[in-house]
Amino acid sequence: MELTLDDAREVLAAQPFSVLLGAKVTAFGNSAATLEIDVRPELLQQNGYLHGGVLAYAADNAITFAAGTTLGPSVLTTGVTINYLAPGAGITLRAEAEVAHTGSRQATCVCRLSMLAGDGSVTLSALAQGTVRTVKP
Repeated sequence: MELTLDDAREVLAAQPFSVLLGAKVTAFGNSAATLEIDVRPELLQQNGYLHGGVLAYAADNAITFAAGTTLGPSVLTTGVTINYLAPGAGITLRAEAEVAHTGSRQATCVCRLSMLAGDGSVTLSALAQGTVRTVKP
């Protein structure tokens, strides 16, 4: 059974931390997934930028959702690395992940984390890579 965008949204809505952050799945399928988070004051660090932990969360979850398009719904992240490139300044964080390689039980994914500004400009803020494995349902 192929998973749909609605299925992905149901899974995200069942994650209390994702609900707390206000995360949304905006694309899901074809070995890729996109999550978005609207920036609000509670998510900023002391210099007024989006906290790095929010970017790391978005990378982790987008990577796991992308892997789920090839491995199915019973998956967990086994590792994520992230490189911060530019401060998180903007109104929306967009995490776009895609599967780089998948096997029968494991997938490796890459993720681009971009900040969207009110004027429509986009700044690449971080790059991440992660590995996801299937788990017993």
